[in-house]
Amino acid sequence: MRLPVKDGKLDREKAKRQILYAVDHGVNYIDTAWTYHLGENELFLGSILSGGYWEKIKLATKLPSWIIKSREDMDKTLNAQLERLRTDHIDYYLVHSLVGTLWEKLESLGVTDFLDRAKADGRIVNVGFSFHGSLEDFKRIVDAYPWIFCQIQYNFLDRKNQAGIEGLKYVASKGLGVIIMEPLRGGKLTRLVPPEIKDIWNEASLKRTPAEWALRWVWNHPEVTVVLSGMNEESQVEENLKTADEAYPNSLTEAELQLVDRVEQKYRKLMNTGCTGCRYCSPCPSGVDIPGCFEIYDNVYLSGDEDEGKLMYAAKPGGIIRGGILGYASQCVQCGQCLEKCPQHLNIPALLKTITQKFESPDLETWKDAAREKFRTD
Repeated sequence: MRLPVKDGKLDREKAKRQILYAVDHGVNYIDTAWTYHLGENELFLGSILSGGYWEKIKLATKLPSWIIKSREDMDKTLNAQLERLRTDHIDYYLVHSLVGTLWEKLESLGVTDFLDRAKADGRIVNVGFSFHGSLEDFKRIVDAYPWIFCQIQYNFLDRKNQAGIEGLKYVASKGLGVIIMEPLRGGKLTRLVPPEIKDIWNEASLKRTPAEWALRWVWNHPEVTVVLSGMNEESQVEENLKTADEAYPNSLTEAELQLVDRVEQKYRKLMNTGCTGCRYCSPCPSGVDIPGCFEIYDNVYLSGDEDEGKLMYAAKPGGIIRGGILGYASQCVQCGQCLEKCPQHLNIPALLKTITQKFESPDLETWKDAAREKFRTD
């Protein structure tokens, strides 16, 4: 989902180099989906995983549950994915982004029959689901089908959010494999670390990067099977490979766990939106760059640099570095489509209204001039 992009599109050359390097150095599980990179992700992976790479990895992709209208749609989608990926089977197939009501809809359409038949004819090897709903719904879905694995959002800020620690322990007690997504919360725990957070990390006797701390905290849980990390720079691939070599269940000391707890408490005082940057809300029918607006808004409070926030708001939603395409928060018409798609269940229209008030002040054109100058020379 977070492969490198160039001019708003998947950077195929860079992404291929990173993926093949990662696989050559031990990464053996690749996660994709029907919708990632506007549908290009599966096609891209199918084009590069030849020449022996299929034998080195297990591939996961997903049934796009929110667009399924009939039992026939399920087979059509899976068959199209097999064609895109140039394979005759999917190692790990997930029903994508479930919440309680969506699971009920799919059940009524015959999703369990679809999964049973796809397993029987060999198109699917292992069946699972990814989840973004309540703990109560999570337990109900876990018990509704003989799943092999599930995928949940989990990091040191999401211990009680969605499935959370209780859901993690519940599903592990049932013998299912557990795939962790968003261990770095869409990069927010690593990309722009506030000074107050850095000060806490620096107290540790053994120095680690914020990414290593966050990943090791997840891997410290014995219930966790696989951790997904969205990497889009070679340095991230190198760092995460090194961390994976050293991180094991119950390897953090009590003092280190207490340090992470303090970081969590400080983050909660600084963050605003709760957005992980998954982009399920995109594209917005009114053209709002919802994740971009949220990222800038959060970053102001994480960094304390309001001027940088205004500059980046002018540059990104203002179209300076988006080919003139505007994505202002004020373009929101309160249609509510994003509310149905958001895995975090955020009140996106209300947040966009707040962002409009903060960044679209009378001096916005001045900041756009500054952005034009900066990105003309940098």
